[in-house]
Amino acid sequence: TIIRLPNHQPRPERPILHHERQLTISLAVVLLEPWSLRALRQLAYVTIAMLIPTGFAAANQINTGGAEGAYHTTFCPALEAQLSKSKFEYKCTPSEGTADNMSRVAADPRHIGYGQLDVFALEAQALGGAATFTKLRNDDVRECVFAVTRNREITNYGDVAVNAPRLRFILPPKTSGSAGTFRFLQQADSDGVAKAKSVANVASADEAIKLALAADDAVAFFVQFPDPENARFKTIQEQGGHIVPVLDRAILRQQVDGQKVYFAQETQVLNANWMKSGQTVVTACTPLVLFTGTPDRMTSDKVRQDHKDMIATVQALKVDALLPHEGLFSRVWRRTRELSGQSVDKLVQMSETAREKAQPMMERAKELGGEAVEKARKAAEKAKEAAKKAMEPTPTEPAKPQ
Repeated sequence: TIIRLPNHQPRPERPILHHERQLTISLAVVLLEPWSLRALRQLAYVTIAMLIPTGFAAANQINTGGAEGAYHTTFCPALEAQLSKSKFEYKCTPSEGTADNMSRVAADPRHIGYGQLDVFALEAQALGGAATFTKLRNDDVRECVFAVTRNREITNYGDVAVNAPRLRFILPPKTSGSAGTFRFLQQADSDGVAKAKSVANVASADEAIKLALAADDAVAFFVQFPDPENARFKTIQEQGGHIVPVLDRAILRQQVDGQKVYFAQETQVLNANWMKSGQTVVTACTPLVLFTGTPDRMTSDKVRQDHKDMIATVQALKVDALLPHEGLFSRVWRRTRELSGQSVDKLVQMSETAREKAQPMMERAKELGGEAVEKARKAAEKAKEAAKKAMEPTPTEPAKPQ
């Protein structure tokens, strides 16, 4: 189709580039699916990408996350400074998180985005996959997955998994990385959280925690960098809640392009004081990934070469150049460690034991459910027969002779 603009001649035909074909396919897929907030956002960004040439000069963005979050306040300033030293002008720009950053890079390949590896893997294919994104860095640091409840009978992920149909899961907004992680876990664990029947999204992780600590049948999931000074962990302790380790073999075996998506790590969540010792938690953590658009999506030779130079510059940077050397985060990260295989096996075994213990009860519940269904079927048949007889006309006796 040729779009004619007022007082302008139609553009001459030219070959459709690969990335344009991919974006057109993505657009068609979005149009075929039921409308949702995420689909509408992807549609908007893809449409912009098709209308704006990728060779024009404009301010480039490093898309981060919330304005008060670690991506924006801790990591991005260091990257922005390193790029500036090499004469690449980029500005840290807040966003709604990983999925939003990916949509922005899909719209403008010169942009850079921060994200969680699990959410990146979950969203990438819908936006073109390797034809759309280039990974700049991977696994410099990791964000950790935390589950919170006040129910003392839920002590490990296996307890969460086997009770998923009966629990209420409360998550941050649908566009958040935490919600994306939960969707990834549902794909990874078809016999566990995939069977959840009640999943609600609220305005923030803080609200999710507050609601989860108000009932025994609720669990909150959220993802963040380890920080014992964070008010969330203090709230959990003060209100009688506890953190459930999100560790299971089904989770730890997940891979994308040969790379592990989750690692078991011990992280500190509460500092020691004169009355209590510090608290550590072992849970699954996912690598931070830094990404941009593929150079092949550039239509200008100069812009394409500049983009390749930027990619090479960022990939060549040492980890220390992109991490804070002072402050709380630096101290906390040094106290976070990846667990050995033997330690991981012990924790994973706890989850598997919880599943195994629940299996006979679940099978018995199915049997009882089957028996109940059979009894109900027989009762229905009897009622049907009784109703049928009641509707049949009663034969009249012949009149007696006078």
